[in-house]
Amino acid sequence: MAGTLPTPSVTDDYAQRVTKDLLESRGEQERVRAELERLQSELARLEESEVLLTKMQEVLGGAPKPPTTKKGKSKAAAVPAARSNSETPMVKGRTSGRKAGAQKKASPRKPGEPTWLDSATAYLADQTEPKSAAEVTSALAEAHPERTVTAVVVRNSLEQGVAQGRVERSKQGRSVFYTSIAAAAPQGPDPAQS
Repeated sequence: MAGTLPTPSVTDDYAQRVTKDLLESRGEQERVRAELERLQSELARLEESEVLLTKMQEVLGGAPKPPTTKKGKSKAAAVPAARSNSETPMVKGRTSGRKAGAQKKASPRKPGEPTWLDSATAYLADQTEPKSAAEVTSALAEAHPERTVTAVVVRNSLEQGVAQGRVERSKQGRSVFYTSIAAAAPQGPDPAQS
């Protein structure tokens, strides 16, 4: 009898540890995915700047160097497809196809248009309660139908806002909610409406 009593408690301990490790692994995967998406966005912006600078250099009479950029770009394009295979089919279909074509040809944001971070911060500033990344994505999609927005881009923009001190993040269980820090400080937007 003494040999059978510790077995259920040991099994329970292992089950709890495995569950905890699994949750930590999933959380780490999500963090790495978000970081990868942020880095890919940053790389896309740098490559777009390089294209613009190369065109300016051509106009000024300098020698262009775009072939090396395109080789590096094709290697980078393979990373999102591999990453998106582990996500939901909706994200896979939207993200991988769009990155390969859209970012090479044109920026989704025209000069003078606000960044997703600016748009998300402005939206949150008008809200009275915290909003999830999905709610912010829906609102931005309605506000900017001419631009393509994904939940991943909005989530990364919100996390960038958290890092910059423009947005505050709060967790309720497994859900994450965001609030504009500017909206949290002053109460009463009446002067702005006048």
